[in-house]
Amino acid sequence: MSSQPSALPIGAHVEQTDPVAEALARDTTLVQFFLGDPQGFKGPEVRFEGGPAALRAAAEDAGVDLYVHAPYIVNVATTNNRIRIPSRKLLQQHMDAAAEIGAKGLIVHGGHVNKTDDPAVGFDNWRKAIDATDIKVPLLIENTAGGDNAMARHLDRIAGVWDAISAADGSDRVGFCLDTCHAWAGGIELGDAVEKVRAITGRIDLVHANDSRDAFDSGADRHANFGSGHLPADEFAGVVREAGAPVICETPGGAAEHLADFAWLRDHL
Repeated sequence: MSSQPSALPIGAHVEQTDPVAEALARDTTLVQFFLGDPQGFKGPEVRFEGGPAALRAAAEDAGVDLYVHAPYIVNVATTNNRIRIPSRKLLQQHMDAAAEIGAKGLIVHGGHVNKTDDPAVGFDNWRKAIDATDIKVPLLIENTAGGDNAMARHLDRIAGVWDAISAADGSDRVGFCLDTCHAWAGGIELGDAVEKVRAITGRIDLVHANDSRDAFDSGADRHANFGSGHLPADEFAGVVREAGAPVICETPGGAAEHLADFAWLRDHL
């Protein structure tokens, strides 16, 4: 954990065409972005001029760490073969593309099983997915806000996933991304969230710092700029401070709004 929380690297989720320029516009050393369509099964696409090698070189020259967010549609836990099998394929494609650009991690949502399914089936599907994936950069599983049969909304489900994947080859390269809005909206108390997540996963590799437009345990995944949502400021900052991991803000707006969020967070740290 950083002994100087104010020195924690704080970046943002940005438009994918030129993430290095987006980082420089925000005076930051880390950014997150999609590679292609976040809502579709079409494979990854590097839109940076010159392609993957040029993006990797530009990021290295600028001292910018790149993180890739897998498409929202990826759900390796589901019992629906028409979603699970393409999801595994898409996850590997994005893993390969993330490695090609030199990304520090690939973030993926925990997914869910159907309402009537035994969650244990979803846990085991996660194990199978880790076994089947050639993990070239750290794969960071992110907690989610909604869904009664979600794999990563509640702490007991996160524990189920972690227990299952611990038996898989490559599990040492699986980490955790803690989203503050998702935790709040998903019903995880922020005061001891870091302690409880670490007790399950042993690690927090990245924080998605987001305020929430909705109330505690609402199940609504709607992010807000810092100080304009429902998260108690001290608890919000406490999560970031205690996690001691790199921070990505997935808040509305462009560079100006993100710079304001960075300043708010540093003030509260």
